[in-house]
Amino acid sequence: MCVIIIKQKDNMMSEDIAKTSSKINPDGLGIVWLDTFKVTYHNSDEYKILLTNRPFIAHFRYATKGAVNLENTHPFVCGKNKDELLMHNGTIQGLGNNNVCDSKQLAIQLGSIKRKAWRSKLETYESRFVSINLRTRSFQIYNRNLYTYRDGIWYSKANVLQDNLVAVYGTLKKGYSNYYSYLDKATHIGTGFTKDKYPLIVNGLPYLVNKKGVGHNVDVDVFKVSDVQMDKLDALEGHPQWYRRVQIPIVVNDKTISCWVYFNPKEISSNTQLHKSFEQPHSYDNYRSYLDEPSFDASESHQAIDIGWSDDSFPTEDTPMCGECFSDVEHDLFQNYYCSSCGNWFRENEVLNSRQLHV
Repeated sequence: MCVIIIKQKDNMMSEDIAKTSSKINPDGLGIVWLDTFKVTYHNSDEYKILLTNRPFIAHFRYATKGAVNLENTHPFVCGKNKDELLMHNGTIQGLGNNNVCDSKQLAIQLGSIKRKAWRSKLETYESRFVSINLRTRSFQIYNRNLYTYRDGIWYSKANVLQDNLVAVYGTLKKGYSNYYSYLDKATHIGTGFTKDKYPLIVNGLPYLVNKKGVGHNVDVDVFKVSDVQMDKLDALEGHPQWYRRVQIPIVVNDKTISCWVYFNPKEISSNTQLHKSFEQPHSYDNYRSYLDEPSFDASESHQAIDIGWSDDSFPTEDTPMCGECFSDVEHDLFQNYYCSSCGNWFRENEVLNSRQLHV
């Protein structure tokens, strides 16, 4: 539900993070430029405007209440004081409707109370806020403990910093038909199941319906994928026009992690048969082995060509990964590893590698 990004220094933010922020929060981008304190509004897919040395506070919106339009794009004027603005990441119960978002209604309420009372009011919510004063050229962060700080930049939600974890339940499972075209180069984290029950329907092909609490804890395979691989999966599943990609909790390797899952918008009836797992009738392993067999005339002369790549250019089964979020970790040359995604440190015997995950 949205992300606020606060960059005060003249460093550049990662394009991958900006792109992920846009993809997860596609419903509007508002920016306060801290060198001029001017406000600009954009579509979320215009994220490349943030790839600059200029300092800024940016808000990518994911609409939960209110229409998707310019009027509901952060920041919002606080009441009648046009110099005071508010950005919000979270949900306020009891505020908002189909037309106006909850954050905008909260900003209007703030305009009617004394400025010194804002902190006590805002910090009663389990949300992240930033207020900006255009006249004094200043800003204030609320519930700072809920933010994540990385490389000189504050993020109100850490999900834009994590690797893409996707849980698949159908033909993309390891060894199944679509796996070889889309996921055989991805890192297989392991097998698991949805923490909550969902209805899995198998009607020729399987599809999962986003009705939590109905059905079974569905069996899944979890992969860590690149942005390019995620884009290909989105195209395969027709996201967001057909299937919708949603993050839900998945239990894998005795840990609960947040993964992307593709849901189908179909409805279910009381007599619909629900499944715990999808099993493809025919194994594609032998078929794939056949495809991988070299086909050439042994009598011909073949000369090896050096294309300038080494084995070190590719991840191996021993690539170390974080035991909490499965992101890659960095070695500090003193038998310690650091995960920049979740901020944890590990001893050498505590990190995971791909081979361990397959055991």
